[in-house]
This record gives sequence, structure tokens and C-alpha cells, in this order.
Amino acid sequence: MAEHRYAALLRGVNVGAVRIAMADLRRLVSDLGHEEVRTYLQSGNVVFRSRATDTAKLAEGIERALAHELGLTVPVLVRSGAELAAVADGNPYAGRQDDPTRLLVAFLAAAPPTAKVSALTVPGGENVEYAVTGREVFLHYPDGGYGRSKFTNAYLEKKLGVVATTRNWKSVRALRDLTAG
Repeated sequence: MAEHRYAALLRGVNVGAVRIAMADLRRLVSDLGHEEVRTYLQSGNVVFRSRATDTAKLAEGIERALAHELGLTVPVLVRSGAELAAVADGNPYAGRQDDPTRLLVAFLAAAPPTAKVSALTVPGGENVEYAVTGREVFLHYPDGGYGRSKFTNAYLEKKLGVVATTRNWKSVRALRDLTAG
């Protein structure tokens, strides 16, 4: 049976109240039977190889292990290497921006309802471009970084009604590279 490469993206880790040592995260994912487990940065990105093919079940397994072993309730989104390659290749703003802090991707737990996507608007006075494509929202902040905007991960979750976790373009490309081949 073939093995596949995945990235698990943990929501809100080491940016708020939820703190996880990356060594603990690597051990936890390895203990689930996954191989070649590596973390990227300190913000809850873990790359691994697995025979499993159901990304929702992979995410659930990591969520359960985080709750059972560390007592943490953390949403986990899993993307395959192929999915990350498609995201990196499909960014409509990639050719227009060199600053990776102004180009981000919000990964969604599920594709949001069409009505919620249609109703999504940028908060007044902000210059933000976005494109919702399936389970991703491509974000472009031409006038400044994500940190000064109200068009944030929490805003997207509230307006779209789905769990999201956001990564800057440098991280998206790194995760694509780490899950390639």
C-alpha cells in the first residue's frame, strides 16, 4: 500500500493561550503510527507520512490524541501534499505580491455554504482582496499586513461558519515543499 505525505495544521497553537511543545507534537503524531514526522516553525504545523488516505480521520486522530495526552481541545486540519501543491499553484494573488506577510491562505475545515460565501464582505475601509476556493480562502493585504486587519481568521470563521486556520505564504510554500513527492 502506498504512503502519502500530509501536513496537519493546528488552529491557534502557540499564538494564544494554547501552548504545545513541538517535541510533544512530533511524539504524539509518531505514536499514532505515522512516519517521518517533522514540525515546521512553532505554530502547530506537522508534516508526516502515512498509509491512511482519509484526511478527516487523520485530523480526528490527532485531535483525540491532543485531548487525551495533553488535555487540549485544538481543531486540526489535514491537507495532503497534492492538495497543498494545488493551493500553492492556485493562488490568484501570488504573481502580484512579493511580501509573504501580505499574502496568506485560510484553510477551512469544510467548504462553506454558497450563501455564506456570497455574503462575505471586507470590513469597512479595509483594502483586502480575497478568493474563496473550496476549502481555502486566498487573502491579499496590499496596503499592510494581516496583523492590522479586522479581516482575520476569527472573522472568517464567524462569517463562513466553519473552523479555519491561517498561514502566511512563506509557510504555505514551505509546507508544500515538505509534503512533495
